[in-house]
Amino acid sequence: MPKLEVDGAVLVYDDEGPRDGVGVPLVFIHGWTANRHRWDDQFAHFSAERRVVRLDLRGHGESTGAGARTIDELARDVVALLDHLEVERFVPVGHSMGGMIAQTLTLAHPERVERMVLVDSISRMTYSWARGLLLAVSTLLPFKLFVAVNIQRAFAPGYPKDKIRQYIDASAATPREVVMTCYGAMRAFDVLDRVHEITAATLIVHGYHDIQLPLSQMLRMANAYPDAVVRIVDAGHELPVEKPAELTTLIGKFVAGPTTA
Repeated sequence: MPKLEVDGAVLVYDDEGPRDGVGVPLVFIHGWTANRHRWDDQFAHFSAERRVVRLDLRGHGESTGAGARTIDELARDVVALLDHLEVERFVPVGHSMGGMIAQTLTLAHPERVERMVLVDSISRMTYSWARGLLLAVSTLLPFKLFVAVNIQRAFAPGYPKDKIRQYIDASAATPREVVMTCYGAMRAFDVLDRVHEITAATLIVHGYHDIQLPLSQMLRMANAYPDAVVRIVDAGHELPVEKPAELTTLIGKFVAGPTTA
């Protein structure tokens, strides 16, 4: 299990697949309270033909370190890992908060990003007055209940309850300080006025039933991108595990094609 020390954190990562495989490496970036295993299905599929990298973000999964207060900090961790691995050009694939990280590093290093995939993510956190109040109140709940409420609502209706419980337990194992600081980082995230600068072809995949990051917000983001393909899937916010095969197929077609999925 390889590790890298970066700014007081020890990042656990996987780096597999043929170095001379098809295309540039894919870099999978997980979301808030999750870990690199959210990408198990996609990682196993693509590592058969090309180099793939994934990591546990600081404080998540098996990685150590305090929570990041900005998305920029998390993006710098990813870039530090890629520099360490001598990965110069790549395709970031980010889910939720991971998509925020992908957009941030693409804006900072456009010359290194061949194309980008955003899964259930947005460019600006926007809340109605009522939803903002609900979220603010939810932070006052006992920590495990706060996590359970947020993870429970991330899945589309009908997803197996026993599997949801497993994800709730895994997320609740993330240190409270990490969960809450990253929560604040997401709420402050806003690059909507800059995404027009991203010229790399972008695939945006979103769950129709996503109430964590609503479809309307994603469409507002997609409209600002100069070169984006949008695919809507019958799922909730946790597309990598709710519809793994469908997501893998969409990513595969996109990274293999010239500009469309």
